[in-house]
Amino acid sequence: MNFLAHAYLSGDNPEILFGNFVADSIKGKMIQKYNGNFLKGVELHRAIDTYTDEHPEVRKSVERLQPTFRKFAPVVSDIYYDHFLAANWNEYCTADLTQFSQSVYKILLQHYSLLPPRSKRILPWMMAQNWLVGYANLKDLQRVFNGMSRRTKFDSGMDKAVVFLQTHYADFETDFRKFFPQLKVYADEFRQAQL
Repeated sequence: MNFLAHAYLSGDNPEILFGNFVADSIKGKMIQKYNGNFLKGVELHRAIDTYTDEHPEVRKSVERLQPTFRKFAPVVSDIYYDHFLAANWNEYCTADLTQFSQSVYKILLQHYSLLPPRSKRILPWMMAQNWLVGYANLKDLQRVFNGMSRRTKFDSGMDKAVVFLQTHYADFETDFRKFFPQLKVYADEFRQAQL
């Protein structure tokens, strides 16, 4: 799962959301900088990633992507799934997606000094281009994939990911719809066990 899903699955604790957001940017001893709910957010993020990577529906999506996107297939799948969450947001959340996104950005800014360097580089772009809302439409999704494609050291093919999605849209949406409610239950139970 990508940024939107991780934020959504954090529940209503701002510190857990923050830890969940920065988890991918925390390497090695950097983890010692965090404690309490921040650390619980990091642990939640890693649990979500493990659950996602092992889920049969996600594996189906990744296998469909692999011949075209090779090692980037899991990354493409994560972003596709954020697209389906954003595009169908009202099915999963009563809060408006724009309001939810603004509250996420506000939480991250309130703890800006705790952001790892990579997160500090990403956040201004994320906010300026409103990635969390933009995942819902294919035009903004294309911009996300173009940016990721430019940052890879060799041809990832991610600039073609939106065309691939359009061609196989129903298949990926089916995978997502089977998977995501199960992930939500898992994340909720994981958070409850942390309390």
